[in-house]
Amino acid sequence: MSTTTVTPAPKTSGDEIPWNKHQRQHLTPGDWVTSIIIYGLIALAVIAVLYPLWFVVIASFSDPNKVAAGDVLLLPKGITFVGYAKVFANARIWRGYLNTIIYSVVGTAVNLAVTIPCAFALSRKEFKPRRVILFLFTVTMFIAGGLIPNYLLYKQLGLLNSMWVFILPGAVSVYNVIVARSFFETSIPEELFEAAQLDGESYLGYFFRIVIPLSSAILAVIGLYYFVGHWNDFMTGLIFITDDEKQPLQVVLQQLLLVAQGTATNVDAAAQQQAADQIKFGIIIVSTLPLMVIYPFLQKYFNKGVMLGAVKG
Repeated sequence: MSTTTVTPAPKTSGDEIPWNKHQRQHLTPGDWVTSIIIYGLIALAVIAVLYPLWFVVIASFSDPNKVAAGDVLLLPKGITFVGYAKVFANARIWRGYLNTIIYSVVGTAVNLAVTIPCAFALSRKEFKPRRVILFLFTVTMFIAGGLIPNYLLYKQLGLLNSMWVFILPGAVSVYNVIVARSFFETSIPEELFEAAQLDGESYLGYFFRIVIPLSSAILAVIGLYYFVGHWNDFMTGLIFITDDEKQPLQVVLQQLLLVAQGTATNVDAAAQQQAADQIKFGIIIVSTLPLMVIYPFLQKYFNKGVMLGAVKG
């Protein structure tokens, strides 16, 4: 004969009401004040983040004279696309776009192909040298050779003026390896590996058939970090690339802006500076638009709980 244990309802005293998300709760004046303060601070933070971006957008196709006079605040005035026309009229822009897309896509693929297996190996407890290797990885975060030794090394390896100078030196990010390793240790249950062993899976089979499909969130996050890093990489192209045909977009835009600012004369210096400012706003939009387009498609992978239901107790 089995007995059923019934958990008693929580005791309440006075006007205390147990929390029920389906029932409207009574808010005290203090609760209202707190909510107003919190929402006000959130609204100020959102405005502080979004308004500079909005101003750059409206200033990029507004009359430069009105922008310089401070008349452009919330809406564009004197709409003109002269800045964008000057930016896209340069044939080097399109070549720089193509170079940056190639560097970013290939670089991100190489980064993920190296980082994820490395992080998975370092997450396995049976891999004995993992602590020593992780220590050596961490040391490189604080100790580096510097610019001149790196330049001499890349020159001896034949990486100068090639796509691989953007990819191979930063093929592995120690920070991303540590993040992915922590994810594998805490979010991939060990019971999955034991079940895979019972089914006769090898380490490679377990990694590709089970771990990778369950790691879409961390792959998206780390992939986005790598892609943004490659897309915004300015110093590598400036120092290690001298061939104009292989320059990334960031260097091309910087040179275009310097040319626009350097052609001013004493007579029309003010007007030329205003035109250069409009080109600058257009350059900001041109260089950031692809990232703003890509991010919404990856945002869904940032939510937690990807492992819910992976193991049934």
